[in-house]
Amino acid sequence: MTGPAGAILRRVAVVAACVLGAAPALAQQQQTPPPDPHAGHVRPAPAAPAPVPPAAAPPDLPPFIPPVTDADRAAAFPDVDGHMVHDGAVHAYVLFDELEWRGGRDVSGSHWDVDGWIGGDRDRLWLRAEGVGEDGRLDEVHGHALWGRPIARWWDVVAGVRQDLRPGNAQTWAAFGFQGLAPYRIDVELTGYLGAGGRSQLRADAAHDLRLARRLVAQTRLEATFAGKPDPARELDAGLTATEFGIRVRYEIRRDLAPYAGVTWHRTYFGTADHHRAHGEPVAMGRAVIGLRVWR
Repeated sequence: MTGPAGAILRRVAVVAACVLGAAPALAQQQQTPPPDPHAGHVRPAPAAPAPVPPAAAPPDLPPFIPPVTDADRAAAFPDVDGHMVHDGAVHAYVLFDELEWRGGRDVSGSHWDVDGWIGGDRDRLWLRAEGVGEDGRLDEVHGHALWGRPIARWWDVVAGVRQDLRPGNAQTWAAFGFQGLAPYRIDVELTGYLGAGGRSQLRADAAHDLRLARRLVAQTRLEATFAGKPDPARELDAGLTATEFGIRVRYEIRRDLAPYAGVTWHRTYFGTADHHRAHGEPVAMGRAVIGLRVWR
């Protein structure tokens, strides 16, 4: 074919031949992966772990320390499968918290406060005794016999009887209350009483020990008494009858033997204070105290 049409056909044929000839080479180039830049390199073997040095032998003990025996090992690692509490053993404890002499305003005398218990881990018989003597006579004497049982980790419930021997005629009360350790290590006794003739009382006692040094302890104590109805024979009126606050600093020769010295402040209130004024007795009085604290 000649002319312009033939020239165009010849150019198209040449382009088609070039395309068909380059296609297999392009396909082969796309299927061949690129060369590995690390080809021919040898990976080094992992390094062997460093040897662990042997444990050092224990040093030789001084000659005055005996070698450890099987009995020593058994004592250090006892069998703890059993439960050692709440057994049937009976124990006892007694604390003479205050055995003291008091003096102030031309009046001197003695005072004692004793607590103790006997029993097992849960049920115990609690005994309390307290008395005040002035100018060679006994002004106040009373004692408690209470059954106690724990109701919480630091608290016991108590119930029993209280017997008053002084002042006035002997009197018996039914007693019930709580005792235990409040936050900040405050020892608390809260006891209510019911007596003959509809009489009732409530006594609160709180004490706190503050260790000043290894053997030096300061104890603060607050006592308060409330009466439900007047009792003229004992010079008591209804309501708050009396409070006593004391600070005693003791030196512990041993934990169970400690002499102490301090001061107390006693005050009566309302109708009870009127009874004291009528008999020429002071309403409030501060005293110096010297005493001994013993327990076992």
